[in-house]
Amino acid sequence: MSGACVVIGAGDATGGAIARAFAKEGLTACVVRRPRHVDQLETLAESIRAEGGKAAAFGVDAREEAEMTALFDQVEADIGPIEVAVFNIGANVNFPITETTARTYRKVWEMAAFAGFLTGREAARVMLPRQRGTILFTGATAAMRGGAGYSAFAGAKFALRALSQSMARELGPKNIHVAHIVIDGMIDTDFIAQFVEDMDTARAEARILSPDDIAANYVWLHKQPRSAWTQELDLRPWKEGW
Repeated sequence: MSGACVVIGAGDATGGAIARAFAKEGLTACVVRRPRHVDQLETLAESIRAEGGKAAAFGVDAREEAEMTALFDQVEADIGPIEVAVFNIGANVNFPITETTARTYRKVWEMAAFAGFLTGREAARVMLPRQRGTILFTGATAAMRGGAGYSAFAGAKFALRALSQSMARELGPKNIHVAHIVIDGMIDTDFIAQFVEDMDTARAEARILSPDDIAANYVWLHKQPRSAWTQELDLRPWKEGW
């Protein structure tokens, strides 16, 4: 493999693991978060390079059209052809409906749905002339069913799922693989550790999603033969109720 993998929402857990996994496959991991997180991004990029991979960090607000267009142009010009684009922004919030402000709803939609549209559109723009590429969207349980208190999050994730389906039908026949990954369960992160009584036991019993195991599935999706592409993949621990 050669070229670049752009990861929008490359945090310390899932996004970082996805970037590392694609770097190990020979792609340059282009890790992206908002400018205020650029120090963490540089740390992630340095750690990927220390492991023998190639990485570059970009401070970009994924909700801003001009910034996203410039990002994809810069990667194509300075690093190489974008072979994989991953949209991994979460924006999970929980508020009763009467306490969900217009500002909150709009912000969650911008982060988890509109930014996904910009990612998908810009990825398609640079991939279509080559007639190849993979575009992966990170979904959630909320993309499948709206839970109490999750009106904003579910609305955005439902929209992202619909986007992925529409793009898959349009771009699949042009040899661009579009897939939506439903992450159904808690992920092993510092944030989640606050709510799990015994994280070591949860890890040992595989009752919590490992970021590295999630990332391995993203790589698998990219490497799928086109005679058997997956459009939607759900990932959950073996003991997760669903």
